[in-house]
Amino acid sequence: MPRLFTGLAIPPEIGARLARFRGGLPGARWVEESDYHVTLRFLGDIDADVAEDVLEALSAMRPRAPIPVTLDGLGAFGGDRPRALFASVVQEPELMDLQAEQERLVRRAGVAPETRRFTPHVTLARLRREASPEGVAMYVAQSGLFEPLRFAVRAVTVFSARDSTGGGPYVAEAEFPFA
Repeated sequence: MPRLFTGLAIPPEIGARLARFRGGLPGARWVEESDYHVTLRFLGDIDADVAEDVLEALSAMRPRAPIPVTLDGLGAFGGDRPRALFASVVQEPELMDLQAEQERLVRRAGVAPETRRFTPHVTLARLRREASPEGVAMYVAQSGLFEPLRFAVRAVTVFSARDSTGGGPYVAEAEFPFA
């Protein structure tokens, strides 16, 4: 069973700027710069037939202009038990529309509905237990001013991930250009 997700690839120059935040946080397992992405829809471990149906459904994605993406700060998921450090993504209407279309298409292909609210972000590190809430808050506060990073995306990529690792390396399995 492949573990798949749809997402937006991060341009190398943006990845290089995000990689400057690597280091200095105890308990962080840093994501490789080449694996940075914005997940649109996590599909999980699906069988090959459903994966083929998903690819076929995504080929029906409607044409659209390039979508502006802005990364505007650092944050963490997990509150009292932090589990990930991320760069937040501005919820532009075009991005939110694209994600909603991804949800509709993969559901038609037989994937169960997503139960979590979509919060666009780029995961920078996965956090182990030794990453305390105080330590994460201090890291974010001391990281300095996060100058917004802007780029445009012109395609959705279907990525595969290694089984049960919660991370990369990710492999681009298919790409669906907007126009």
